[in-house]
Amino acid sequence: MDNHRNQDSYKDDTLVLHGDKEWAEKEGAVSPAIYYSSAFMAKDSAEFAENASKPRPSRYYTRYGNPGHDRVNAILAELEGTETALVTGSGMGAISTTLLSLLSAGDHVIAQTRHYMSTTKIMDEMLPRFGVETTVVEQADISAFEKAIQPNTKIIMVETPANPTLVVTDLEAVVNLAKSRGILVVADNTFASPVNQRPHDFGVDVVIHSATKYLGGHHDLTAGVVCTNHELAERIWDTHLSIGSVLSPMDAWLLLRGLRTLPLRMERINANALALAKYLEEQPQVEKVYYPGLESHPQHDLAKQQMKGFGAVIAFSVKGDYVDTQKFVSKLNLTTNAVSLGGVDSLVVHTAAMWEGALSEEQMKTAGIPSNFVRFSVGLEHIDDLKSDVLLALKEI
Repeated sequence: MDNHRNQDSYKDDTLVLHGDKEWAEKEGAVSPAIYYSSAFMAKDSAEFAENASKPRPSRYYTRYGNPGHDRVNAILAELEGTETALVTGSGMGAISTTLLSLLSAGDHVIAQTRHYMSTTKIMDEMLPRFGVETTVVEQADISAFEKAIQPNTKIIMVETPANPTLVVTDLEAVVNLAKSRGILVVADNTFASPVNQRPHDFGVDVVIHSATKYLGGHHDLTAGVVCTNHELAERIWDTHLSIGSVLSPMDAWLLLRGLRTLPLRMERINANALALAKYLEEQPQVEKVYYPGLESHPQHDLAKQQMKGFGAVIAFSVKGDYVDTQKFVSKLNLTTNAVSLGGVDSLVVHTAAMWEGALSEEQMKTAGIPSNFVRFSVGLEHIDDLKSDVLLALKEI
């Protein structure tokens, strides 16, 4: 009897609970095991030789793979609609491993003006050291992507919505430009989550997440994931072995637990964030609100076309300077002043204060980060309490 024949038709709510059913049946436990072993025994020398030489074994050495990794990979691949997935020790581990796997000296990459700051540093500083040329374009302008394409362009790297300004990239348009030229498209889907957006549905080759954020969802783990086809996954895994950005067995277990409630959390987060974004637009102390779910967002129509929900993160600028913005953030009582996003409770950062230590003044300008910019990650609190907390802090400016 095939217990998995209808899995392709499962909704996300069911996939996160039963997408790893094959492993659950093998283990015979309702709650998954934590495989806290660095190495696994072979029954004989033939099995040992097989595990040592085949790609992605889960019972050989945990840097190669782990049974806990397999369960997480199965669910994440289903959520993103890809053939397979590969977990890593962090989101940046996933991004750097992917780029170093698929690029060589003499290649060219197109990236966006707005990326997560560590991705920006890879493009601006690391890749050129290894002979890879990068061109940065305004992601809202598809013609800029086309003009930047060179004969040696191997990858177009996109992030949508972009961190921290929430600019949206047209996935279908970028893929159309790339496919006819044999260029791979890599998308950082962290700010959306697979519940809200599936880049692979538009033809994106590699989808990456910082699983530390929505996928884990509780601010208690660090992880990354690469979702792609089997051929690319094996190439990326091969580099992964050398780089060693390994997800610990405990973090794999925590990630699996977090995934079980992802669709439920995203439903509440999406509703809370949209309501709070609309509320912020009404406040006289707020200069501008950036959220793809707002009609005022310049790419609202595009966001509606490629997203089912708009996520936790709201960016806004307060009426004031750097000091006023610091004061606003410090006066928030319910919302924690901390990095990261996508968890059960709300977090806030003064964006300029967070990024200025990592990026140069020119990089900050290119990324579009003014001194009065705030990034607010909305959690699961009651919306009325979030509104009251924000309003009281704004009145202190």
